Amino acid sequence: MPRVGLAPAAVVAAGAALADEVGFANLSMGLVAERVGVRTPSLYKHVDSLEALRRGISIQARRELGDTLVRATVGRSGPDAVRAFADAYRRWVLDHPGRYAATVRAPDLDDEEDRRAGDEALRILLDVLAGFGSPGADAIDAARALRSALHGFASLESAGGFGLPRDVDRSYRFLVETLISGLGADRSGDSARPGDTA
Repeated sequence: MPRVGLAPAAVVAAGAALADEVGFANLSMGLVAERVGVRTPSLYKHVDSLEALRRGISIQARRELGDTLVRATVGRSGPDAVRAFADAYRRWVLDHPGRYAATVRAPDLDDEEDRRAGDEALRILLDVLAGFGSPGADAIDAARALRSALHGFASLESAGGFGLPRDVDRSYRFLVETLISGLGADRSGDSARPGDTA
Protein backbone atom coordinates (compact mmCIF):
# COMPACT_ATOMS: atom_id res chain seq x y z
CA MET A 1 0.00 0.00 0.00
CA PRO A 2 1.14 3.59 -0.61
CA ARG A 3 2.65 5.26 2.43
CA VAL A 4 0.00 7.08 4.46
CA GLY A 5 0.14 10.83 3.81
CA LEU A 6 2.39 10.51 0.76
CA ALA A 7 0.40 11.80 -2.20
CA PRO A 8 1.70 12.32 -5.75
CA ALA A 9 1.77 16.09 -5.13
CA ALA A 10 4.05 15.55 -2.13
CA VAL A 11 6.41 13.44 -4.25
CA VAL A 12 6.49 16.16 -6.93
CA ALA A 13 7.17 18.84 -4.30
CA ALA A 14 9.99 16.76 -2.82
CA GLY A 15 11.38 16.17 -6.31
CA ALA A 16 11.28 19.89 -7.07
CA ALA A 17 13.17 20.75 -3.88
CA LEU A 18 15.70 18.02 -4.60
CA ALA A 19 16.14 19.24 -8.18
CA ASP A 20 17.22 22.62 -6.79
CA GLU A 21 19.90 20.84 -4.77
CA VAL A 22 21.25 18.26 -7.24
CA GLY A 23 20.12 19.66 -10.60
CA PHE A 24 17.08 18.70 -12.65
CA ALA A 25 19.18 16.53 -14.98
CA ASN A 26 20.57 14.57 -12.02
CA LEU A 27 17.19 13.78 -10.48
CA SER A 28 16.50 10.07 -10.01
CA MET A 29 13.73 7.99 -8.52
CA GLY A 30 16.23 6.61 -5.99
CA LEU A 31 17.14 10.08 -4.72
CA VAL A 32 13.50 11.12 -4.46
CA ALA A 33 12.56 7.88 -2.69
CA GLU A 34 15.30 8.49 -0.15
CA ARG A 35 14.09 12.07 0.35
CA VAL A 36 10.48 11.02 1.05
CA GLY A 37 11.49 8.03 3.16
CA VAL A 38 10.38 5.09 1.04
CA ARG A 39 12.19 2.41 -0.94
CA THR A 40 12.55 3.10 -4.65
CA PRO A 41 10.05 0.41 -5.78
CA SER A 42 7.49 1.87 -3.37
CA LEU A 43 7.83 5.29 -4.98
CA TYR A 44 6.19 3.92 -8.14
CA LYS A 45 2.96 3.54 -6.15
CA HIS A 46 2.87 7.34 -5.94
CA VAL A 47 4.31 8.38 -9.32
CA ASP A 48 4.37 6.30 -12.50
CA SER A 49 7.89 7.01 -13.74
CA LEU A 50 10.80 9.42 -13.71
CA GLU A 51 9.29 11.08 -16.79
CA ALA A 52 5.97 11.56 -14.96
CA LEU A 53 7.86 13.06 -12.02
CA ARG A 54 9.76 15.42 -14.33
CA ARG A 55 6.48 16.46 -15.98
CA GLY A 56 4.94 17.19 -12.58
CA ILE A 57 7.94 19.25 -11.51
CA SER A 58 7.86 21.18 -14.79
CA ILE A 59 4.19 22.07 -14.40
CA GLN A 60 4.60 23.00 -10.72
CA ALA A 61 7.66 25.11 -11.51
CA ARG A 62 5.93 26.97 -14.36
CA ARG A 63 3.07 27.82 -12.03
CA GLU A 64 5.41 28.93 -9.23
CA LEU A 65 7.42 31.12 -11.58
CA GLY A 66 4.23 32.53 -13.09
CA ASP A 67 2.82 33.38 -9.66
CA THR A 68 6.09 35.09 -8.75
CA LEU A 69 6.07 37.15 -11.95
CA VAL A 70 2.42 38.16 -11.53
CA ARG A 71 3.02 39.36 -7.98
CA ALA A 72 6.06 41.34 -9.11
CA THR A 73 4.40 43.05 -12.07
CA VAL A 74 0.79 43.66 -10.98
CA GLY A 75 -0.11 47.33 -11.35
CA ARG A 76 3.04 48.14 -13.31
CA SER A 77 3.48 49.00 -16.96
CA GLY A 78 6.11 49.95 -19.51
CA PRO A 79 9.74 50.03 -18.40
CA ASP A 80 8.76 49.68 -14.73
CA ALA A 81 6.95 46.40 -15.51
CA VAL A 82 9.94 45.07 -17.47
CA ARG A 83 12.31 45.88 -14.60
CA ALA A 84 10.03 44.21 -12.06
CA PHE A 85 9.57 41.18 -14.32
CA ALA A 86 13.32 40.89 -14.95
CA ASP A 87 14.23 41.24 -11.27
CA ALA A 88 11.69 38.62 -10.18
CA TYR A 89 12.75 36.27 -12.98
CA ARG A 90 16.44 36.54 -12.10
CA ARG A 91 15.84 36.06 -8.37
CA TRP A 92 13.64 33.00 -8.96
CA VAL A 93 16.23 31.39 -11.24
CA LEU A 94 18.97 31.94 -8.69
CA ASP A 95 16.81 30.62 -5.85
CA HIS A 96 15.43 27.61 -7.79
CA PRO A 97 17.97 26.46 -10.39
CA GLY A 98 16.64 22.90 -10.65
CA ARG A 99 13.02 23.95 -10.94
CA TYR A 100 13.98 26.62 -13.44
CA ALA A 101 15.69 24.02 -15.64
CA ALA A 102 12.35 22.17 -15.68
CA THR A 103 10.62 25.23 -17.18
CA VAL A 104 12.93 25.86 -20.11
CA ARG A 105 11.57 23.41 -22.66
CA ALA A 106 8.43 24.38 -24.59
CA PRO A 107 5.20 22.85 -23.24
CA ASP A 108 3.93 19.63 -24.80
CA LEU A 109 1.04 20.78 -27.00
CA ASP A 110 -0.65 17.39 -26.59
CA ASP A 111 -0.60 17.75 -22.79
CA GLU A 112 -3.36 20.19 -21.87
CA GLU A 113 -2.19 20.78 -18.28
CA ASP A 114 1.40 21.40 -19.40
CA ARG A 115 0.25 23.67 -22.25
CA ARG A 116 -2.01 25.66 -19.91
CA ALA A 117 0.84 26.25 -17.45
CA GLY A 118 3.08 27.40 -20.31
CA ASP A 119 0.35 29.63 -21.75
CA GLU A 120 -0.07 31.37 -18.40
CA ALA A 121 3.63 32.24 -18.28
CA LEU A 122 3.55 33.52 -21.87
CA ARG A 123 0.49 35.66 -21.13
CA ILE A 124 2.30 37.34 -18.23
CA LEU A 125 5.26 38.14 -20.46
CA LEU A 126 3.06 39.51 -23.24
CA ASP A 127 1.13 41.62 -20.71
CA VAL A 128 4.40 43.11 -19.49
CA LEU A 129 5.41 43.95 -23.06
CA ALA A 130 1.99 45.35 -24.04
CA GLY A 131 3.03 48.83 -22.93
CA PHE A 132 5.56 48.95 -25.75
CA GLY A 133 2.90 48.59 -28.43
CA SER A 134 4.48 45.71 -30.30
CA PRO A 135 1.74 44.25 -32.55
CA GLY A 136 1.16 40.59 -33.38
CA ALA A 137 4.29 38.74 -34.39
CA ASP A 138 6.49 41.59 -33.13
CA ALA A 139 5.21 40.90 -29.62
CA ILE A 140 6.41 37.30 -29.92
CA ASP A 141 9.80 38.53 -31.14
CA ALA A 142 10.01 40.91 -28.18
CA ALA A 143 8.98 38.15 -25.75
CA ARG A 144 11.62 35.80 -27.15
CA ALA A 145 14.30 38.48 -26.99
CA LEU A 146 13.53 39.38 -23.38
CA ARG A 147 13.23 35.77 -22.25
CA SER A 148 16.44 34.74 -24.04
CA ALA A 149 18.44 37.60 -22.57
CA LEU A 150 17.21 37.01 -19.03
CA HIS A 151 17.64 33.24 -19.36
CA GLY A 152 21.19 33.63 -20.58
CA PHE A 153 22.23 36.07 -17.88
CA ALA A 154 20.56 34.27 -14.99
CA SER A 155 21.75 30.84 -16.15
CA LEU A 156 25.34 32.03 -16.44
CA GLU A 157 25.12 33.75 -13.06
CA SER A 158 23.62 30.66 -11.42
CA ALA A 159 26.41 28.49 -12.84
CA GLY A 160 29.15 30.88 -11.64
CA GLY A 161 29.87 31.99 -15.19
CA PHE A 162 30.86 35.59 -14.41
CA GLY A 163 34.45 35.69 -13.17
CA LEU A 164 35.67 39.15 -14.20
CA PRO A 165 36.15 41.74 -11.41
CA ARG A 166 33.05 43.76 -12.34
CA ASP A 167 29.90 44.03 -10.24
CA VAL A 168 27.40 41.51 -11.64
CA ASP A 169 24.42 43.61 -10.54
CA ARG A 170 25.77 46.52 -12.56
CA SER A 171 26.11 44.33 -15.65
CA TYR A 172 22.61 43.01 -15.07
CA ARG A 173 21.18 46.55 -14.88
CA PHE A 174 23.01 47.39 -18.11
CA LEU A 175 21.36 44.40 -19.78
CA VAL A 176 17.86 45.30 -18.59
CA GLU A 177 18.14 48.97 -19.52
CA THR A 178 19.51 48.05 -22.95
CA LEU A 179 16.55 45.72 -23.48
CA ILE A 180 14.11 48.43 -22.42
CA SER A 181 15.72 50.89 -24.84
CA GLY A 182 15.43 48.36 -27.62
CA LEU A 183 11.83 47.54 -26.82
CA GLY A 184 10.96 51.23 -26.87
CA ALA A 185 12.74 51.96 -30.14
CA ASP A 186 10.57 53.38 -32.93
CA ARG A 187 10.19 50.74 -35.61
CA SER A 188 7.78 52.70 -37.79
CA GLY A 189 10.47 53.12 -40.41
CA ASP A 190 11.15 49.40 -40.73
CA SER A 191 10.66 48.15 -44.24
CA ALA A 192 7.80 45.78 -44.92
CA ARG A 193 8.57 42.10 -44.61
CA PRO A 194 7.20 39.24 -46.67
CA GLY A 195 3.78 38.30 -45.39
CA ASP A 196 3.08 41.70 -43.78
CA THR A 197 -0.39 43.07 -44.45
CA ALA A 198 -1.74 46.56 -44.12
